[in-house]
Amino acid sequence: MPPSSFPGTLGTGPRLLPFLIQRDGTWLYRGSAIKRKAMLCMFSSMLTRDPEGTYWLKTPMEQGIIQVEDVPFVAVELDFRGTCGRQQNLCFRTNMDELICIGPEHPLSCDWDRPSDECASVPYVHVRDGEGAFPILARVTRAVHYELAALAVPGHVRGQPCLGVWSQDCFFPLSRPA
Repeated sequence: MPPSSFPGTLGTGPRLLPFLIQRDGTWLYRGSAIKRKAMLCMFSSMLTRDPEGTYWLKTPMEQGIIQVEDVPFVAVELDFRGTCGRQQNLCFRTNMDELICIGPEHPLSCDWDRPSDECASVPYVHVRDGEGAFPILARVTRAVHYELAALAVPGHVRGQPCLGVWSQDCFFPLSRPA
């Protein structure tokens, strides 16, 4: 359904809803933090991303654009399942209690091929598809990134040596070797 045909848009173009998702995963409504987990989980399930990369909250009654400082979700916990190596299964729990196991359907990505004197890259995990080429992602917290780094093994991507992790028989680079 086009945005102008939803109630609350009045055919004048997209409506900006008074929501902001901060970089740390805190959801604000009119500047105040939303504290009820059930409400946050409900809103997060209605979050989508359009072909231009804009975040939308689409409820049965209305829809509108919301502001997101970085990405809407944060990976707050790492769970290791299975055996070590290529067949291990690395799963994240998000701040909305979604379980995401990295692999072909939910790849882990980061700008790993950077000089060591620059800031460390931040990994992101694909949570779900948006409506276009822009997926909805979760940023991996620093603590979880350290856990990933402890599991990292040497590998190669596009002929370049790197350190990364295996999950579901897929290799995900994290950084250049030290």
